[in-house]
Amino acid sequence: MGTARTLVANLVEGVSTGFTRKMEITGVGYRAQVQGNNLMLQLGYSHEVVYPMPEGIKIACPDQTHIIVSGSSKEMVGQVAAEIRAFRSIEPYKGKGIKYEGEFVLRKEGKKK
Repeated sequence: MGTARTLVANLVEGVSTGFTRKMEITGVGYRAQVQGNNLMLQLGYSHEVVYPMPEGIKIACPDQTHIIVSGSSKEMVGQVAAEIRAFRSIEPYKGKGIKYEGEFVLRKEGKKK
């Protein structure tokens, strides 16, 4: 009963207002931009990562270090955001990578002499 109510409520909210997921990129030389129907990510690899936008999802980059994923399906928005984050997940030593806005990263201390 509760799951069905939540699914219907999410459908109504998705059609009326939509869902968004904001992400931040941290790291020297790490950047993102939208070219046509693709999200181009430079994440310190020897090549650019090209992520094609799924149907029904909008991806915007207000600047080079922020990504906004939006759409009417909560499940699709979350899945796309998780796939983008998986390209370079945040690492605990220098804090470089892609993280959700407001996500707290527990930093670790480096090795000692």
